[in-house]
Formats: sequence, structure tokens, C-alpha cells
Amino acid sequence: MTALKKGPALDRFRLLAAVLVVCIHTGPLSVYRETADFWLCRVAARTAVPFFLMLSGYFLERDGWASTGRFWKKTLGLYAAAVLLYLPLNLYCGGYSPLEWGKRLALDGTLYHLWYFPAVLLGVWVARGLLHLGRPAALAAAVGLYLLGLGGDSYFGLALRFPAAERFYAGLFQLFSHSRNGLFYVPLFLLLGAAGKRWSPSVSALGAALGLALMSAEGFALRALGWQRHDSMYLTLPLCMMFLFSLLLSQNRGEDRRARRLSMLVYLLHPWFIALVWAGDRFAAPLVEHSLVRFAAVLAASFLAALSLDGLRPLPIPARSRVWREIDLSALRQNARALQALLPRGCELMAVLKADAYGHGAVRSARCLEKAGVRAFAVACLGEGVALRKGGVRGTVLILGYTSPELVPLLRRWRLTQTVVDEAHGHALADRGRPVRVHLALDTGMCRLGVPAEDTAALERLYERKELRIGGVFSHLCVSDDLERQAETDAQLARFHRAVRSLRQRGLDPGKLHIQASYGLLNLPPQPCAYVRAGILLYGVGSGGSSVRQWPPLCPVLSLRARVACVRVLQKGDRAGYGLEFQAARKTRLAVVTLGYADGLPRNLAQRGGRVLIRGRVCPMAGRMCMDQLLVDVTDAPEVQAGDTATLIGRDGGAEIPAEEVAERCGTITNELLSRLGNRALPVYRRDGERPASTAF
Repeated sequence: MTALKKGPALDRFRLLAAVLVVCIHTGPLSVYRETADFWLCRVAARTAVPFFLMLSGYFLERDGWASTGRFWKKTLGLYAAAVLLYLPLNLYCGGYSPLEWGKRLALDGTLYHLWYFPAVLLGVWVARGLLHLGRPAALAAAVGLYLLGLGGDSYFGLALRFPAAERFYAGLFQLFSHSRNGLFYVPLFLLLGAAGKRWSPSVSALGAALGLALMSAEGFALRALGWQRHDSMYLTLPLCMMFLFSLLLSQNRGEDRRARRLSMLVYLLHPWFIALVWAGDRFAAPLVEHSLVRFAAVLAASFLAALSLDGLRPLPIPARSRVWREIDLSALRQNARALQALLPRGCELMAVLKADAYGHGAVRSARCLEKAGVRAFAVACLGEGVALRKGGVRGTVLILGYTSPELVPLLRRWRLTQTVVDEAHGHALADRGRPVRVHLALDTGMCRLGVPAEDTAALERLYERKELRIGGVFSHLCVSDDLERQAETDAQLARFHRAVRSLRQRGLDPGKLHIQASYGLLNLPPQPCAYVRAGILLYGVGSGGSSVRQWPPLCPVLSLRARVACVRVLQKGDRAGYGLEFQAARKTRLAVVTLGYADGLPRNLAQRGGRVLIRGRVCPMAGRMCMDQLLVDVTDAPEVQAGDTATLIGRDGGAEIPAEEVAERCGTITNELLSRLGNRALPVYRRDGERPASTAF
């Protein structure tokens, strides 16, 4: 049996879900057969909204629910726009009292299809709160809430047989109009989507078909019994949705952002066209009264409006249009786990995210590392710490550099931990009169930042300041990357541990200790510390020129790529570039690559033997590097053409240019090379299973 070709199944199913929502509100088959219309609109179409909710849960789970705040704000903004959009229709229909307006805005939505927004706004926080119980308990609690909601929806007639239940739902409906709301309905489907349970395609398809059949039987039985107050919630709906979502996940690859936008617009806009179609019944009553024609008219108008509005949106600049940094998040996660395997028991990884995570993107890197169990991060300055918090990153965020004492309110606002860089700095922080989280830096020989490790009196004076919430003590090793200078490293370690012992002997708690960075982890025996601060190694490369005792299985995370703009043919003796530096020794094909020294690579790289990979071939740089372009000799790669991808760091086919090689040619280290990559090199993030672009857009 031939396997189905995979595509953006999740995004494309959004369009079908939007069509089903239009079905619910137009009843397309009612003119033909009432039972068929009931099955389509009141059974099958009831999968649409749970699907949207499961998608939200699925994507929230991908970053550990760290983006809940951003999701909530975006949904709130969309809801506000929708309320304004339908305000004329609300006023035309008579509007509401101020009290009713408040209730509808907060709980029910100001028009029948807008109930979804307040439900999601409430439900996402309910779901996240339940997750604090642990995933199995959260799902169990969500199932319990859903079962309670059933009594106010499809099983309302049964609930009325019990006086206590009748009183409960009578009270509930004083607050909510329906039990399919953010408390009873939304959390279960968010959590089911977050679970992302997967079965094989055949099992998923069979389960979805069986679930829909059971839901159909349940729906018709409830209809015959006359129990339904509403028909959004069925006992078998979650079962059907689990298998349907699994089937879509099994066929999903890539994304279709336009389908996302269109489905959202159709959902938002279609009630306006329902109203307009009904308003036209005086001119075309026979057509409007025909349910299928009415449905087709509403659907066509909604999609045309959605397409028109989508066409007005500003077109984004494709990240791969000129020069980009390709970040392999699965490699980053793998590197974190490889380093964690080297840690002694009780010691955790502190991920160093200075300089935008060494050019890898601090927020996205931190979210990825959170999935690998990393709960502590280090940055260079206040701005970098605030950016992590705004990006939804939790856990400890330690600022390794100086922050002005005047900015203590920002340290507190964003729950950041500040390094005390010397005694005067510590007292100045405390003088602001507000508690602030700090780690004490000890100078053990680097003579950079820190209180001298031997100055016990200065350390005691800092401990006396109650405003300083000292949570840790650390130092930095100068030459841990050089095995021949082990004696100097040992001397630093001795000063550090002697200072820590002295603090403990005086009854002072040093908190969490950390002194090893990347090369300290590779070259030193395990230290009695709480953290190891891993920087460059997290990104799968070495600093260059360093000696190590061990090297874990690490993968480079970053590739630097650009486009071939055009190809020129030079005759023997022709010259090219600034200063006419390059002279063709033969008939030569020169490719112009869309990257220059303003994008972060040193200008002298071409003169130092810089190379580029194009179509898996190694091609030498030619002449002088320009600010925005680079010449490359592609004579021995005759298939190279405009639009091809040029790789300056990374792998292309069987060939690779490692960052260490480029750094060595430039006379520097990879730390500097990667952290200097400019903002013009846009980040492109790859996840598990995704492959880099080869030659075309």
C-alpha cells in the first residue's frame, strides 16, 4: 500500500473546521432532510471547535506553556477587534443593558460565535492551573469538569431528574449562558491537544471513524429522548477527537500559514454575511430560503472577504531571501542532554545565553533548553534578562555583569538575580531599600569582577545587608581550557572552596555554588557545586585552540547561509572586486554571494583562505569581501546558478565548513565569531525532522 504524501494537515484541516462552523450557523441540508442536517450540523460539525482548542493546546505545549501570556494577549486583542466589528449588528438588534454587556464580554461573547474567545481566555488559565497537579491528575480533573458540563448541555434532561443537579445548573446559568464554556469545556480539549497522543495512521483512522459513529448514535439517541439543552458536548466527542487529532498529526509535515489566516477570518466574518444574506430576502427570497444556496452564498462571501483581507496584509520578508542563520533546535537539545550526562548528582546545567545565545537566539534557545530540563540561565546584562522574561522563560536568570543600583526596581519586576561585582556594588544595591536576589562573585585570580576571595570581612559585611537575598556564590576560571596550566586552575579552585568553607564556618549560607564553565566541565573533576555554566559547548562547537580531557557527542547548532545573486564569466587576466584584487588565472566563473562583513564575518576572511559550500562543492572566496557581498570562484562547480544557497558555516551535502575552521582562519575564537553575526542574518529555526533548504526559495 502506497503511503499518503504528508503535508500541512493540521493547518489545512483548519479550513474544513471553518466550513463546519458555517454549516452549524446556516443548516445547509435542512431543506432536504432534517435528520441529515442534524447529523451534519449538530454531530459531525461539533468536531470543529474542539479541533481549534486542541491545536492551541498542542502549540502551547511545544514551549512548555511558556507562551501562555502571549497567547492570551493575542486572543484578547482578536476578541476586542471582533467585538468592535459586530458592534453595529449588536446595536441594530437592540443591544444589551450595561450589566448584560459586562456579562457577555466576560463570559458569553457579544454575538453567538464570539463565545469562543472568552471561553479560551478563561480555559487556558484553568488548563495551565490544572497542570500544576501533574499531567494525569490534570487530565482527570478536566474530564471531571467536562462531565459536569455535559449535564448542562446534551444531558440536561437527565440532570433535571435530580433536584440537586437542577439547582446547580440553575445557578450556573445565572452566570454562564451555556456549560460549553471556559470552565467545563475548553480545558479538556486544550490538555488533549497538549498530550499529542499518537497512534499509527490506520489505528487513528479506524478510531476516528468509530468515534464519529458512536457520537452519531449518541446524538440521535439524545435527540429522541429530548434531553439536549444544547448539543456541543457529547460523551464520545473527546474519544473521537483524540483519534482524529492523532490521524492529522501522523500526516502533518510543514505548515500553511495562509490556511491559518483564512480559517480565522472565515470564522470571524461569516455571521456578517449571514445577516446580509437574510437582509436580501426581499430581493431573492426563493434563493435565500433554500438552505443549501444560503450556505453556499455565506461561505463564498466569507472566503472572498477573507482572501481580500489577507491580500491586504503586509508581506513579510522571507528569512531565506538574503542571508540567514539556520538554528537546529534538536541539536541544541541533544547537546544539553550530552552535557547533563557529565554532571555529578545534584549538579544542574546553567545555560549561558549571553549575546543572544552566542548568535543563536536567546529566547528560542531558552525555550528549547527548558524542554531538556534546564531551569537556570545566565545572561550578560539586564536587557538580556528582561528579554528572556518577556519571552516567557521561567526559572533562575542570573545577570553575570554589572547592573546600576538605580535599576533595582527592574531586577525585582522581572524576578532577575543580579551578580554583586564588588563590595561597593553590593552595598549600593542594598541601599535602594528593596530586597533583591543576588549571587556573590568571588575574585579568585582573574582580577575582573568579584569580591576578593580572601576578604572575609567584606563578605561578612555583605551578608549583614538584609536587602541582599544571597542565593549563590561563584567565580570564574581563567585558564581551564589549557591543560598545561592546571596548577593555576587548581589555585583558583582552592581559593574558591577556602572562601566557601570560611563562610560556612561563620554560619553564613553560600547558597548555590558554581565555578565551572564549559571547559571547566570538560577538564576538571566534579566539583561540589550546584551549577555548571555551559556556554559555547551548548552550541556544539569548541572555542578553538583549547585542550580537553574529554569531548562529549555534540552537534553544531548554527549554520550560516546566503544566496547566490548572480554568476559572472571572466576571461583569463580579467580582474574583479575592490582594488581589482582578484585576477583570473583562467576562464573563470565568479558567483556573487549576498553576504559581507556587515553581516558579521571579518573582512579579511577572503584573504585568509575563506571557503564557501555551494551545491555540496567547496568553492574558494575571491578578492576582497565587501560590506554586503562576497565574490566566490565557482569555476569547478559549473552547475551553480543564481538563487542557489551558499553555506559559509555548516554542512551542505557531504561537505562541511565548521565554525572552528572559520574562527581559526580569522585569528579569533568561535565565541567571538558566532556572537558577532549581525541582525541582518535572520534566524531560521529547524525542529526535529526538518531539513535545511538546498538551492531554491
